[in-house]
Amino acid sequence: MNSVRIIGGNYRRRVLKFPDSEGLRPTPDRVRETLFNWLGQELDGRHCLDLFAGSGALGFEAASRGAARVVLVEQAPKVLAALRENHEMLQKPATMEIIRADAIQYLASTKAKFDLIFLDPPFKKGWIARLEPLLPGALNEDAAIYVEAENEIESLGDWRTVRHGRAGEVHYHLLRRDTGGKTA
Repeated sequence: MNSVRIIGGNYRRRVLKFPDSEGLRPTPDRVRETLFNWLGQELDGRHCLDLFAGSGALGFEAASRGAARVVLVEQAPKVLAALRENHEMLQKPATMEIIRADAIQYLASTKAKFDLIFLDPPFKKGWIARLEPLLPGALNEDAAIYVEAENEIESLGDWRTVRHGRAGEVHYHLLRRDTGGKTA
């Protein structure tokens, strides 16, 4: 088993374990630290979706930092089992929901609206382009999108990149809805 630690909030220093799986790349500590500096350290009251949960690092980090609701979506059975074991290890926070689903089917069918979506899909498989038309239906008006991709992204629909970084081959982005020149 591989592992990654939660870096902030109530579950700080807790270790999440996960199996090897094709396309699974946990977001490194340094990148998560940057992301949560961009977002603000606390996510109190926010509803978050970790669409390609994988190790769960982003979703568990959001729950640790006070998110009101975190939905983790994963399709791979072994990875899903590890997410459930990590949820159990953290004494099953009621704010978290783990769902086995295909990302596109989940986004197309959910009635939930989120304040923050984490998108870290397997690279070079066209996921971002396929998900882009479905994102507005799952996002609140002032929602943010965090994306990890193999290349730089300028926008996804009405959401524009307001922060960007790179760690090795991974480009990471924070996108916010274009509000006519205002950025948050």
